[in-house]
Amino acid sequence: MADDNVVKMSPFKVGRLITAIVVILVVVLVGTQSFTIISAGHSGVVLQLGAVQPKVLQEGLHFKIPFVQTVIPMEVRVQKSETSQTSASRDLQTVSTTIAVNHHLDAENVNKLYQQVGLEYASRIVDPAIAEALKAVTAQYTAEELISKRSEVSNKVKDALKQKLSTYNIILDEINIREFTFSDEFNRAIESKQVAEQQALKSKLDLERIKIEKEQEITKAQAQAEALRLQKQEVTPELIQLRQIEAQLEAIRKWDGKLPNVTGGATPFIQVEK
Repeated sequence: MADDNVVKMSPFKVGRLITAIVVILVVVLVGTQSFTIISAGHSGVVLQLGAVQPKVLQEGLHFKIPFVQTVIPMEVRVQKSETSQTSASRDLQTVSTTIAVNHHLDAENVNKLYQQVGLEYASRIVDPAIAEALKAVTAQYTAEELISKRSEVSNKVKDALKQKLSTYNIILDEINIREFTFSDEFNRAIESKQVAEQQALKSKLDLERIKIEKEQEITKAQAQAEALRLQKQEVTPELIQLRQIEAQLEAIRKWDGKLPNVTGGATPFIQVEK
């Protein structure tokens, strides 16, 4: 015997309840599929039935056609790529270079990048472009010039890389060449050359010092000879007499008032009393 407290529902009412639940679920699903949120530092690529659309979504809440449109978020903040590359210098030395590159995507044209390359643009575009630009520039310089003209090399690499990345709507911010590394044989050759240059410079400075000293001695001798020549030209009987008088006056100033016990000749001077 059926329980009197159990309320029996007709099949019609059950059907209507199920339909209502399905409709509610569909509305909720459609509602959630009708909006998308683009996070900060990203742009949204809109795909409509798989086709890339010309409109790019920026940060914020956006409407989309449910089940027809899909939004692919792509980061447009600055990203860093660091790689080590091996190339050859103009004098055929092997050069290992570590370079760091900062870049970001053009927020207004990420749809073109997605259409041409996809999400793997770092490995497909950025890394190969870095290697190509670096090899092209290092081939223009000798190994020594890569060190002495590092700033110039860096600028050329930056210009070449900027041009390559801009083709795919990737904007280059900055590069930093961390170091150039050469073979052990080249490093030893550079060290030997530096030692030889230092020795050559020391020898050159010694020669210049000796030359200056010789010139000083010659100048001094010439001055002395000229002085003697001038003195010889100026010797006259009057000058000789003047020198004798000066000598006698000097002797008078030094005399102590006593005559010598023994004289070898005429008395140089006598005291006359009036």
